Amino acid sequence: MSIETKVTKKAVHDMLEAKIKTLESKFETLKAQAEAAKATAEIKAIAAITVQKIQLRQKLEELRSMGDSNWEHAKKNLESLVAKFEKEVKDIEAKVRAR
Repeated sequence: MSIETKVTKKAVHDMLEAKIKTLESKFETLKAQAEAAKATAEIKAIAAITVQKIQLRQKLEELRSMGDSNWEHAKKNLESLVAKFEKEVKDIEAKVRAR
């Protein structure tokens, strides 16, 4: 693996990690707001996507150790999971703010 490839992979990994951290922070804030408001529907929605949050972290770690042959596929898979999680968080955020 060339140095350029390693640098590119590291940059992509770091970018995805930063996005995941931002989403996790927003997720935790929404969770606290929903619990404080005793918003049952939102609390259930948050519980449902908690598994996705864990899965994001696992896939991020897998991407870090992925070989060249599967790296691009794993990256696309992780990007898709991040987008799905982001959508779910935004949906919950809209519900919490509507209260």
